[in-house]
Amino acid sequence: MTDKTDKPKKKKPSRQQVFTLLVEVGRKEGDGLPDGATGAALMCYSSGVDEAEAVRETVAILKQADVAPLDVTGYGTIEEREAQGHDISEDERELMARALEENSVIVAQMTPFFPDTHKGSKTEH
Repeated sequence: MTDKTDKPKKKKPSRQQVFTLLVEVGRKEGDGLPDGATGAALMCYSSGVDEAEAVRETVAILKQADVAPLDVTGYGTIEEREAQGHDISEDERELMARALEENSVIVAQMTPFFPDTHKGSKTEH
């Protein structure tokens, strides 16, 4: 008798895509942000079958890392960004490919926010 499980199974094509997300985070104890920072912007590449899933996964991962996500702005897939005229560097492309390959969230850049002493200031004449 032959077992039908001996046949190699065809791997279904992945529906995963990589989305570029900008996540604004606030402060939380143990978040690793620099002293004096009021929060930060994180540029992330996140895989998902759609942007909503990529956002959910990114927020969940950041919360596990003791970061406090406040807002997420999606910039779409690499194809969508190219169609909008975005200039995408080779480094970005490599990070996106890695996020897709590993089915992961990659924080590519972190820009801390500091209190702006010039905000709302008036010039005296």
